[in-house]
Amino acid sequence: MNTVELHCIIHADKHERQNIADILVAQLSEQGYQSFMDTSQGLKAYIPENSFDPAILDQLMIHRMYPGKIEWQHQTLVEKNWNEVWEKNFQPVVVDGQCLIRATFHEAQNDYPYELVVEPKMSFGTGHHPTTFLMIQWLLETELHDRKVLDMGSGTGILAILSSKKGASEVWAIDNNEWAYQNALENTRINQTPNVKVIQGTINSLQGETFDLILANINLTILQQDIPDYSSALADKGKLIISGIYEHDMKKIIHQASKHGLKYFGHKENNSWVAPAFQKTTQD
Repeated sequence: MNTVELHCIIHADKHERQNIADILVAQLSEQGYQSFMDTSQGLKAYIPENSFDPAILDQLMIHRMYPGKIEWQHQTLVEKNWNEVWEKNFQPVVVDGQCLIRATFHEAQNDYPYELVVEPKMSFGTGHHPTTFLMIQWLLETELHDRKVLDMGSGTGILAILSSKKGASEVWAIDNNEWAYQNALENTRINQTPNVKVIQGTINSLQGETFDLILANINLTILQQDIPDYSSALADKGKLIISGIYEHDMKKIIHQASKHGLKYFGHKENNSWVAPAFQKTTQD
């Protein structure tokens, strides 16, 4: 499958360029872009060639927020070239000194309690973006032994894989993207986590199942829409941890969650991105 590399050139100072890049990640994620790379000029984003629509770019909200500051360039990469791109740029990530995330071509290390090996390709979730980093921080603090976990919008499957390695008894990883589905299957095999059930689907794929923990690193629109379903799928006193939203949007999420029996108990923040956590307090 060929890939389109979109180069977003941002004409701004360093601080503002980073703010614009973060907003672009959120908005492009909603349009099907699932892998991102910071550059000295702005941001590169990647999407399967058959999903690329250049007409959408000029309709993004970012143009109203920062008029005249973004320039688009794009090129098509054959699969071989895409692999070369991410192999050249993908660097290992360490989260809180406990979790190493690396690719298959990096050397194994024994200095960390948890080592996750991913072939990211076109899928979101390598630990480089603040939202994934925040979710991993929450998981490292959460007791998962014998828990049943759901990872919605699973991308590479990285959160599901860590949940398995932390002792979860059963893990579901759901993504509606075919590429992400195939990638998560590959990554669960690499990490030898057979109790991760990888599904291509949506919230409607839950089939009446209930979970002790639900993870959802998606975007504000989908999170607000699906919170009632997350609440229904949580066991009593189960936890919901989400990310993909900005700090200024957190009140909206807390309000929506409270209407569905989910009590806010804390959040983590990284470069204006937040990951709030909730607990179900009422029986359905």
